[in-house]
Amino acid sequence: MIASFMDSELESHRKEMDITTGVVPSTTTTSDFYLGLCLAVSSSLFIGSSFIIKKLSLIRLKTKGHVRAGSGGFGYLMDWMWWLGLLTMGLGELANFTAYAFAPASLVTPLGALSVLVNAILASKFLKEKLNNLGKLGCFLCLLGSTMIVIHSPKEEQIDNLQELLEKATNTVFIRYVLTIVIVCSIIFCYIGPHYGSRYVAVYLILCAAIGSLTVMSCKGLGLVIRTISVSSIHGLPNLWVPISLCLTVIVCICIQITYLNKALDLFSTSRVTPIYYVLFTTLVIIASSILFEEWRKMKEVDILGASCGFFVTVVAIFMLNDCKEGPVIPFQMRQNPTKHNKYGLVRSG
Repeated sequence: MIASFMDSELESHRKEMDITTGVVPSTTTTSDFYLGLCLAVSSSLFIGSSFIIKKLSLIRLKTKGHVRAGSGGFGYLMDWMWWLGLLTMGLGELANFTAYAFAPASLVTPLGALSVLVNAILASKFLKEKLNNLGKLGCFLCLLGSTMIVIHSPKEEQIDNLQELLEKATNTVFIRYVLTIVIVCSIIFCYIGPHYGSRYVAVYLILCAAIGSLTVMSCKGLGLVIRTISVSSIHGLPNLWVPISLCLTVIVCICIQITYLNKALDLFSTSRVTPIYYVLFTTLVIIASSILFEEWRKMKEVDILGASCGFFVTVVAIFMLNDCKEGPVIPFQMRQNPTKHNKYGLVRSG
């Protein structure tokens, strides 16, 4: 009994020391992991829906003769449907931001593939983008890949406190990554975007994905700030400039993403924008997360292989969804006269 009392006193003393130094003890549990998983899934539902709502708004504005967003117009700011789409995306991003506070980024970010699945289903309903058998197979593979990622993703955080995050953020490799992102985005903004943005879908999406990777890292840092405050109070933070700078980074990055994602959506179809953006965004987030948080360091080789295969299957799935919506569905037919075939080997009429 005396030993138990002494152990509890030592544990209490250790927590007090952690609070006074701004270090939050590890609190990642299985329940936290599944809470982050549920938030990530709900985020995909909201974000996938928001693409369709905003695309409907942009189409409606185009029919009314407004200057297109791809040409520098901001008429969508006066349309209630676009704001509904923005609100839906905001709810999705809020759920996504909260998910990063409970689950590893290498789990939350790849599950964004589910937003592609939601987008494909809703696009076939409201935008009349056909979903054939190839697309249905893509939907199945999307779910399969996401399940593989969930099973093999890391279940524990590698950074449990803000002080450790600050130390890793000053790592030379991560600083080089941030400088590379800034330089690439500056080149796209000043030269490549104005000249080639309307011709190649990847131009604006590379900028959005690169900025988005920094947004995710900042959101992860804000999640640690919230956990620190919940355990100790605001006085447990090492410096107040840390949460302020993280908030400013998130706000600026999100504004840039919204602007250039609107341009991409206005210039190209959702069947092209959504999957390519997913691949670029997820890849850059995984790279940034592996550099900063080192979430793969304690994973077993079989889990690394399983998560990588899950991501590959998901990438194949979303490009299948992209290809299946390029044209109308043409069923197999048996004819006596010569026939023409499309790129999938399906018979074309006429």
